[in-house]
Amino acid sequence: MEFVGEEEKLLHKECSTLVLPALSIGNVGQLAVDLLVSTMRAERIGYLDTPFVLPCVGNDAYVPTPPGHLALPLEAYESPSNPLTLLQQRSPVVKGRMIEFAKNLADFAVSSGKKHVVLLSSLDFGRWQRIDMSSGSQVHYLSSTNEDGTDDYCETLGLKKLLEYNPEQRRWKYLAALAEGSAVLDEEFPFEDEQEDEADYYPSLPFAALYSCFKAKGLKVTCLLCYCSEGDNIPDAFNLAEAACKLLGISPTNGSSRILGKPFTDHHRMCLSFRECAGRSEEGRAPYFMLEETVVASSYKGLVNREEVNACGTK
Repeated sequence: MEFVGEEEKLLHKECSTLVLPALSIGNVGQLAVDLLVSTMRAERIGYLDTPFVLPCVGNDAYVPTPPGHLALPLEAYESPSNPLTLLQQRSPVVKGRMIEFAKNLADFAVSSGKKHVVLLSSLDFGRWQRIDMSSGSQVHYLSSTNEDGTDDYCETLGLKKLLEYNPEQRRWKYLAALAEGSAVLDEEFPFEDEQEDEADYYPSLPFAALYSCFKAKGLKVTCLLCYCSEGDNIPDAFNLAEAACKLLGISPTNGSSRILGKPFTDHHRMCLSFRECAGRSEEGRAPYFMLEETVVASSYKGLVNREEVNACGTK
């Protein structure tokens, strides 16, 4: 995996936190990263070249009138007012190469001086066995701070640990062994395909491979996971992005705009995602095109507040 700087731009060592999505149901992690990039006015500094992500190409996702700058599958952004790097992934990992992709990404994080990795992803609401609506949040966390996945700081933020995480469960142990290089991938014991067994479901998801590989490199890893269903995932993306802001200590006073609030200009009112307009591709309106198969990534074209999103009529 090679970082290619845009116009000789480099990754800044002071940006010690890496925020990135793990692809899953509703593309909520990617949408949340789009919200953070647009809100923080993060600057694209380059992209990662890897054979493990399906190729795709599209137009600039963060301006009302795209100027023709190509958007690529794996792009890096940095915020001038916040010491963090955001990585946006717009196409899925090649089937069967998730561990290799995760290991390469972990190597990149270490070589670029990252200390803390924040993974944003989503989980199937239908598998939420212990629903506690009193918490007021569908966002749960998983942290490498303690062996059992707990983190006192996350608890003080009102987040609840992913109860289904069990480091002694066979697939989590297998995944950890793969990440550490003490085991080889067994074709008879796949983990990328969705598992019927409830205990096997979570370690089969992309976030689990990324979590294990980053952790194996000695990095602090925090996963923020939003239970959701397919459909209108705009509210889920807001919830996940807001949880990330809390975790990172980002507030309206830190940056140049209100976090997840008013758009920079009145022209940033478009909120069509690829998934929502894919059915209208015959009209030529889909913003991304895969070279091999349909891209699952989606993107807002700028930021609006909640009321404007709900009134936008994206369906």
